[in-house]
Amino acid sequence: MQRTQFGEMACSIARTLDVIGEPWSPLILRDVWVGMNRFDQLQADLGISRKVLTERLNHLVDQGVLERRPYDNRPRHEYHLTPKGTELIDLLMVMAAWGDRWLASEAGPPVLYRHHTCGEISHATLHCSHCDTPMHANDIDLLPGPGAAT
Repeated sequence: MQRTQFGEMACSIARTLDVIGEPWSPLILRDVWVGMNRFDQLQADLGISRKVLTERLNHLVDQGVLERRPYDNRPRHEYHLTPKGTELIDLLMVMAAWGDRWLASEAGPPVLYRHHTCGEISHATLHCSHCDTPMHANDIDLLPGPGAAT
């Protein structure tokens, strides 16, 4: 069965899903972000098959989200976020805020985020890049952009 090529669609959400839209990729990015950089660490934490993990890592490297760095004389690599991958973590933080609000257990969220600048526990929110006020789905209009399909 051939996978749909979302990257060909004139939609930024579809194109992003083409990079990280299958369930393992965001979890791999999360683990690399927190410092699990080696294949065996990722496999142990996620419980993912070696074959699937290899495929996902290759895809994320091919997409420029992760980079491989050798760590010993054997052909072994660590995986690190590229600037493109680091920016995807912002997306994952917004997803985590949604999950904390709507899906957390009675005990509360599984992870807290301390902001380096102010030292306070916080969560990711969306703000307008021009006026810095909160921005939500009901606060915007969608307009065709220069890359819109005709």
